[in-house]
Amino acid sequence: LSELEALMERMKRLQEDKEDEDASQEEMATRFEKEKKESLLVISGGICAFPVQFSFDDEIVSTDVSRYVEDPGFGYKDFARRGEDHLPTFRAQDYTWENHGFSLVNRLYSDIGHLLDEKFRMVYNLTYNTMATHEDVDTTTLRRALFNYVHCMYGIRYDDYDYGEVNQLLERSLKVYIKTVTCYPERTTKRMYDSYWRQFKHSEKVHVNLLLMEARMQAELLYALRAITRHLT
Repeated sequence: LSELEALMERMKRLQEDKEDEDASQEEMATRFEKEKKESLLVISGGICAFPVQFSFDDEIVSTDVSRYVEDPGFGYKDFARRGEDHLPTFRAQDYTWENHGFSLVNRLYSDIGHLLDEKFRMVYNLTYNTMATHEDVDTTTLRRALFNYVHCMYGIRYDDYDYGEVNQLLERSLKVYIKTVTCYPERTTKRMYDSYWRQFKHSEKVHVNLLLMEARMQAELLYALRAITRHLT
């Protein structure tokens, strides 16, 4: 099967499996922990099987980028040290954008919550109902896997989501691309862009970029707004 046909087959199989059997909460929690730990091993350029051999602390921002920032050493840091048994988890049900973050940010900055919410919803729901040359395709499962994988990299878990879907729908090269774009955008190359979903249209792959950026922004807002809420209470 081609890359496209294989992906569509996995999406179809996931839909059928949902109808037949739902995973237990314990099993879904285990799958999240596994995906979260594995996401720490994903690095720009490949997946590190032995985390002790690589440290993001050794990375430096390229000279081209450092000219435009005040602190060249400022950048993304993994939310936990690789190799730890108990990694911190942000349970989305305890502090959600819809129920908590939206109202707080609106109170802090009038109407900005409505603008942000509209932006999140627009990008998340954006679809042509196509996958490359295939039409009338429901891409909801794939879009949710992309969005939730970004939040998973930031330690955010949705109790009602089966993270086994992430591993089935997002292949290695795409996970590398996702982490690079989300955490180290200055390292993104055309070669990385070309390495995944080769049969897809550019418009579809650009939508992936939009989805990744909005997922990252929402994750950052959730952490910041939760901290503000705790301070206020």
